[in-house]
Amino acid sequence: MKSRYSNYLKPAIVVLAGAFLTTGCLLAPDEPLYRTSEKLPEYEQTSFEEYVKDTKLWLEQNRVFLTDDKQTEIDANTPFELAPKDQVTPTKGVLFVHGLGDSPFYFRDIANALSEQGFLVRTVLLPGHGSRPGDLILPTFDDWKRVVQHHAELLANDVDEVWLGGFSTGANLVTAYAAQHDDIDGLLLFSPAMAPKDSLHVIAPVANYFLDWLDVDPHEDNYTRYATLATNGAALFSESVSEVNDQLSEKPYRKPVLIVISESDSVLDSAETIDLFKSSFLHPQSRFVWYGDGEITGDTRIISLASSIPEQRISTFSHMSVLFSPTNDYYGKNGSQLVCDNGQSEEAEKACPNSDELWYSSYDYLEQGKIHARLTWNPYFSELAKTIGTVTK
Repeated sequence: MKSRYSNYLKPAIVVLAGAFLTTGCLLAPDEPLYRTSEKLPEYEQTSFEEYVKDTKLWLEQNRVFLTDDKQTEIDANTPFELAPKDQVTPTKGVLFVHGLGDSPFYFRDIANALSEQGFLVRTVLLPGHGSRPGDLILPTFDDWKRVVQHHAELLANDVDEVWLGGFSTGANLVTAYAAQHDDIDGLLLFSPAMAPKDSLHVIAPVANYFLDWLDVDPHEDNYTRYATLATNGAALFSESVSEVNDQLSEKPYRKPVLIVISESDSVLDSAETIDLFKSSFLHPQSRFVWYGDGEITGDTRIISLASSIPEQRISTFSHMSVLFSPTNDYYGKNGSQLVCDNGQSEEAEKACPNSDELWYSSYDYLEQGKIHARLTWNPYFSELAKTIGTVTK
């Protein structure tokens, strides 16, 4: 799906595309990672169980594996369901939608917390994800919208109360859907990308006419997300920003909502997101969890928590850190995935893996005399789980 931005941005993007192509920096290597699969997986099965089974089979046949542990990679990218921990018949459920380039793995910790609170939890895999970066060239925005719609409707068949949750781009998709469907009971939004810092995302739908890639990273080493970004993925992200803002500008959202965000988020405009919460999310039970410096005033629904925690060598919170428990095996405090690509100098990045005094922060945070890796877990995860319980009561 091409965007309405095309008409007035086309001259600018032609110049931009020419400059990029001249440098050759956006040409992907001729390797399986950057080619497309023959087709995307189906996502409108008659049951969630069938959807999971078919998606897993498709991943087994189409994923380009990054490690020798193929099963772990498949499991991280396959949609999953968690029943309530108390094994009662669920009356409420939540459907989670991940962000651009990410995977269902991102909701493992939140899913466990909600399962303990009596929720039936489901996740989806957005078309184009989970297999290889090249597959992000294939989906349309309608594919992403239909995944949300179909699985929200499937969930409604099994529970009385339906909540939608999302991270980043996924938060945009579920909010736009809920704004048009009164049968959704509320929203759980983690680092929602409604107000991006960089307004250049509007160019992506036009760039999609000329370029396959906006960023090519030859060092794909994270099996839970893509490091390389297809232009089509950025274009669909831009569509999600436009649609959710169009919906919220028409009328405020009056069901309970949780928004969780870091003041230092490198992707989002956190101040604008606060303003959007105050003006567009009006339910008194809603909460805005803010990880930053100082207390946010003017709305008693806002919970302010310090993001500088020197005793844990944490300088700031990141875009992704809000989602993960400190005990997560991959992204947690002692997890196996250390993200040293953090917007520092090349020298600091090389020193990062072996540093005895490593600090943690958002992307692009710099402080003299300190080496920072990305903060990939939330020190307040237990408190966040309690706040979710408050919002969803």
